[in-house]
Amino acid sequence: MVATTVELPLQQKDAAAVGENKPGPVQFGNSLLKEFLHDPDYRNLNHGSFGTIPSAIRHHLHHYQSLSESRPDPFIRYRTPALLDESRLAVSSLLNVPLETVVFVSNATLGVNTVLRNIVWHQDGLDEILYFDTIYGACGKSIDYVVEDKLGVVQSRVVNLTYPAEDEEVVSAFKEAVAASRREGRRPRLAVIDAVSSMPGVRFPFEDVVRVCKEEGIMSCVDAAQGIGMIDLRIGEVDPDFLVTNCHKWLFTPRGCAVFYVPVRNQHLIRSTLPTSHGFVPKTGERFNPLPPTEKSEFVNNFEFVGTVDNSPFFCVKDAIRWRKEVLGGEERIMEYTTNLARTGGQKVAEILGTRVLENKKGTLVRCAMVNIALPLVTGPDPKTAVTLTEEEKKEVEGMYEIPAEEASKAFNWMYKVLQEDYNTFIPMTFYRRRFWARLSAQVYLEESDFEWAGQTLKELCERVARGEYKQ
Repeated sequence: MVATTVELPLQQKDAAAVGENKPGPVQFGNSLLKEFLHDPDYRNLNHGSFGTIPSAIRHHLHHYQSLSESRPDPFIRYRTPALLDESRLAVSSLLNVPLETVVFVSNATLGVNTVLRNIVWHQDGLDEILYFDTIYGACGKSIDYVVEDKLGVVQSRVVNLTYPAEDEEVVSAFKEAVAASRREGRRPRLAVIDAVSSMPGVRFPFEDVVRVCKEEGIMSCVDAAQGIGMIDLRIGEVDPDFLVTNCHKWLFTPRGCAVFYVPVRNQHLIRSTLPTSHGFVPKTGERFNPLPPTEKSEFVNNFEFVGTVDNSPFFCVKDAIRWRKEVLGGEERIMEYTTNLARTGGQKVAEILGTRVLENKKGTLVRCAMVNIALPLVTGPDPKTAVTLTEEEKKEVEGMYEIPAEEASKAFNWMYKVLQEDYNTFIPMTFYRRRFWARLSAQVYLEESDFEWAGQTLKELCERVARGEYKQ
């Protein structure tokens, strides 16, 4: 038998360390751009969607891929479990959770799906999945699919929010949804909760909602796609039933890579990966497993091999964590810079546009590295959505260019196209309460001047919309 400690040839031994011989911590801002892989003509203001990696981490990625190609069977069968363990150990230490509670999946949506599709729903048809109306679209559709697939066995219930909501209002709305579910004779069973919602990109009081779940006997599934590397998740303290967080967004790990956290008490509920693979232990009897024997838990072993895929992004987690510590000065320093930049930069953009940042009175929404700014555009009344502006909102949009509701999507898509083709950037936007909102990401390689540029760019873009260019 081949030993699990087999050493493979290191064709890129020196390349793996490129970019890591610098005395840290470095100064944040545009001087750091040279460490990353962006096109010099492109401004990456949307780190929140797909993330990016420094060149040093790309060297690690290529290193692992070369090792895999050099001796595929020894690497995939024997070396991979050890490399996964190294990254699991690094990330469990960063998140301050036990090693046996973390495994890797390719992205947060897959993690949420893994939970939804493993839960055994009661056959009386009373179970409900609770979620907020700001849920990430793919996860919302995943809930829709489970409800549809289970043919009435489980239902869903949405918790509606109106921003800028205070944290207390979010928690109160959730409690009311739980109470309403029970008044109607339903059984609130599982809640899907954002850590930082996607659109709008605001910090969510997930800690308080998880606490309510515990009090009410409801399982909590935290979608922290926007999480690790951006905010302190405090998983050990919050103690959710399930949590998944993308490493490729804010931790500088190659796509796609996410940590799937399941405390030991719930691991028996997650019987299969998606797709089911060799680690699954069927109740109907043993099947041959061609992979090397292991003494690891059934849960960990299940996620070590999920078909033939490139696990190199998972291996890079430990390298990204080390790079962030040695070169950038560690998580606390990074988060302090990006959160402050989101606040100050977002305010600068709002001043240029003559609008406002999406923030509540207590200032809890921009406790992260993303900020949402209203654009000086308003859509006409839409009978489909039936959104009625408050008197304050009416006063706010007075004199702004109004886009007919039936043309809003056309203007939206035109703006996206022009941002890329004419301005060499991409800025996520959304409609909310008949307004266009832009979401900007703060990152260590950006500074306030980038937000000023974004403000001027968005102002010019909105002026072009007002001139009707989107109609051409």
